[in-house]
Amino acid sequence: HSVPPQSATAMPRSNRPPTLPLALLLAIFAAAVLFSSTSRYPQEPLLSSVQRPSVRANWAVKSVVRTPRFADISRIRRSPKTFAIDVSEEKVTSQTPIASRPDRPGIEKKSSVQIQGYDPSRFPGPFSKTKVLATVGPASDSFEMLEALWLAGVDVFRINLSHGTHEKHREVVKNIRDLEDKYQCVIGILLDLQGPKLRVGRFKDGPIMLEKGKSFRLDMNEELGDINRVTLPHPEIFAALVPGTSLLLDDGKVKLEVVDCGEDFAETKVIVPGKLSERKGVNVPEVTLPISAMTEKDKKDALFGVEVGVDWMALSFVQKAEDIKELRSLIGDDTAKIMAKIEKPAALQDIDHIVEEVDGVMVARGDLGVELSPHQVPVVQKRLVSKMRTVGKPVVVATQMLESMISSPTPTRAEANDVANAIYDGADAVMLSAESAAGSYPVEAVTTMESIIREVEGNPEYRIRMESGASIRPKPSDAMIPAARAMARHINASAIVCFTTWGRIAQRISQERSTRPIIALSNSQKTARRLALSWGVYPIYNACDPQECVSADQISYEDFSFDKVIELAREVAAKKSLAKPGDMLVVTGWQPGGVQGANILRVVQMLEE
Repeated sequence: HSVPPQSATAMPRSNRPPTLPLALLLAIFAAAVLFSSTSRYPQEPLLSSVQRPSVRANWAVKSVVRTPRFADISRIRRSPKTFAIDVSEEKVTSQTPIASRPDRPGIEKKSSVQIQGYDPSRFPGPFSKTKVLATVGPASDSFEMLEALWLAGVDVFRINLSHGTHEKHREVVKNIRDLEDKYQCVIGILLDLQGPKLRVGRFKDGPIMLEKGKSFRLDMNEELGDINRVTLPHPEIFAALVPGTSLLLDDGKVKLEVVDCGEDFAETKVIVPGKLSERKGVNVPEVTLPISAMTEKDKKDALFGVEVGVDWMALSFVQKAEDIKELRSLIGDDTAKIMAKIEKPAALQDIDHIVEEVDGVMVARGDLGVELSPHQVPVVQKRLVSKMRTVGKPVVVATQMLESMISSPTPTRAEANDVANAIYDGADAVMLSAESAAGSYPVEAVTTMESIIREVEGNPEYRIRMESGASIRPKPSDAMIPAARAMARHINASAIVCFTTWGRIAQRISQERSTRPIIALSNSQKTARRLALSWGVYPIYNACDPQECVSADQISYEDFSFDKVIELAREVAAKKSLAKPGDMLVVTGWQPGGVQGANILRVVQMLEE
């Protein structure tokens, strides 16, 4: 039935349910959303866009302010002049030309170092957290060049024992230590052992050309080689061969397949043809060779490293955890940290045990790229970096990072992207090899790498990856570390300060990837130097009276006072211009009588002078 028209008359105004204007409802809803998004971080200001000049590779972060962790950055990308904001904890507010690290004076040329007005006691401020490892060689072994490289951003110097003499390396170590004394700073030194080099012998008439499908013999006969055979003076290789095994010669340029073999010979077929010269290297990617990772030369070099006091020792061609144990038994437990160079597929098969045994890992992509297919190397790199972040030990990505800068003042775009990817993966350090050791532009290579680091670390995507890139499983002994990171974040602390004798607490804080500077104070110069390789850590050697300088684990509970620790934290922060009066510091460390590791946490406010 239809409703009579008169029944549809309007309801009297006094009987209508109360209504609100649509604009008011939208305003209430927006206020509710805003409150819910900021209530989790009540101390943090609301997100606001910041205008700055267009981003160029030679500009870097100078100061940061806090933003909500889950801020919507799409709002600030509408203007081409607006710089992307870190969605986790930081926002760029200004910038400075990056001729050098902000804690180090600028340089103009590799032969002219400007150090006027440098205050060695001044804290660097917002420094780059990914470290730079540079190889020393003929192009950079003088004191002046080492100084220029350090001023440009190098944190740790690498000495490659595949070249040079002990006398020359001793001089380099002295120059680096003199540099430390001049600037009252901490610089790490990594000694890279050569490892076993497997090479073919010499040829009677010079290089030969191997043709595809042809037979070629390798044997122990000491006669000069020819088109049909050559000496391979390594019985351990023949002992590991079976028919079907692949042999790679001259960095993989020539490939052979074993057809028949014995204890002193191998008959092979040429799979990938090419030119073969005398003394070229031999790789056997498919088997674990029954040889030690250390030769007699390596053992002498390792003891030399202990003598001159290097901080890290890199072991080449590691295949199994026992290789690390052999080196440690030679040099002792408290001489130098050991880094395993992962460059053989056999090491990947035993990687869990190797990681457990070493203090750090280097992804040595040169030889690794020979024994693996090229498309496998990026996957292995990401896997190793992630694994080391999970266990909290330093990882270095190395080899051919800025290769073209050996002869060019600028890198290729692909090289810049390669360095950036290693930083995005979360590597503690990126390394320069021939670029700084024998190249024509060593300072420019360091400056370029530092520029890439800063550009990446100022990108929101980087902070997202650092927040979610590793599955850290805290132990009861370090439960205070995540708390220190969270507290520093919520109170907007100027820095996290830790006191460490052996470096374990500082390394654990580094694993958390906090955006706050990690100031590691140690009464052990050896520990401070080792920490120079750790992500985000600014190590400071706090010298003390030799009669009073003892390890924390030697202090009794009755004699320990954390008030003295806090007093020292304030003193260092003020001396290094780390914090001004009224700023907050988060201080952590170990107090005798509690569980091992960080077991105390304090918030300290800087006092008026």
